[in-house]
Amino acid sequence: MSSRDFTYTTADILNARPAKNQVDPTQPYAFLVEREASANGTVVDVATLFLTNRECPFHCLMCDLWKNTTDESIASGLIPRQMEFALRQLPPAQHIKLYNSGNFFDPKAIPRQDYPAIAELCRSFEHVVVENHPLLCNSHCLEFRELLVGTTFEVALGLETVHPQVLPKLNKQMTLDDFARAVEFLREHSIAVRSFILLNLPFVSDASGVDWALKSMEYAFSLGVGCCSVIPTRTGNGLMEKLSAEGQFSEPRLSAVEEVLERGIGVFGNQGRVFVDLWDLERFADCRLCVTTRKERLEQMNLMQQILPRVTCSCEAVR
Repeated sequence: MSSRDFTYTTADILNARPAKNQVDPTQPYAFLVEREASANGTVVDVATLFLTNRECPFHCLMCDLWKNTTDESIASGLIPRQMEFALRQLPPAQHIKLYNSGNFFDPKAIPRQDYPAIAELCRSFEHVVVENHPLLCNSHCLEFRELLVGTTFEVALGLETVHPQVLPKLNKQMTLDDFARAVEFLREHSIAVRSFILLNLPFVSDASGVDWALKSMEYAFSLGVGCCSVIPTRTGNGLMEKLSAEGQFSEPRLSAVEEVLERGIGVFGNQGRVFVDLWDLERFADCRLCVTTRKERLEQMNLMQQILPRVTCSCEAVR
């Protein structure tokens, strides 16, 4: 596969999409409490809220988060209402993630007038994480941070990849310099940064997927990012199916997910945390006999930030 062969426009990406899911702007479309290794080495409970709001304006080629978004901006007051709805039903947690399928500091997604109410709902948490595009890291981040009295703050940025041909083709509309400037800005203002990185890229051989993820981690950690979360790239948004059918993309195998976490912790464990996203992990497995045990191993590695012995299975002896 060659990264030089194909370029898709925003119109191409939008035209390939299936329909969105029906969402309720008064409720987050999902919420849960998960466990995560914190920056100080302890394992904490994290209330993760997937807020319902306006679609991200950047339309990245590989993204499927738009499926649970609205077409128009939602009214002021609804984001705090969504948070209240979820937090009433969730058990206590030390940290909170506010993920909104796009950019927390896009005022057309999260109204600025809601910042005080959102911050007040975060007061009982020790640490707050939001997601944002590097180009939208600006004074709004500082405005919100100042409202988080007694709470540490972290912004998750999508780096995706450092591959020089693929990054421009993802329609993310940023450069590595843009990413570096965003990290520098946030860290200068005492805001922690985590980075999302793709495992398996469109337009290049899947055999190089782990290596490119590790190169991307190396770049992120060199800038002072404190945590890298690896996301296995998948089909499901329309255009990725097209690329798969054309031989321009392959989903990673479970063995690659294992390798990227092992090597990531082994190489960069002294620089920061390395996680791999385990959502819908079963889709990457060839063997149903060992997939549950292998997933449990990866969950423990995420929490312990240590490499654990591989799982033994008759499908391939040691996986």
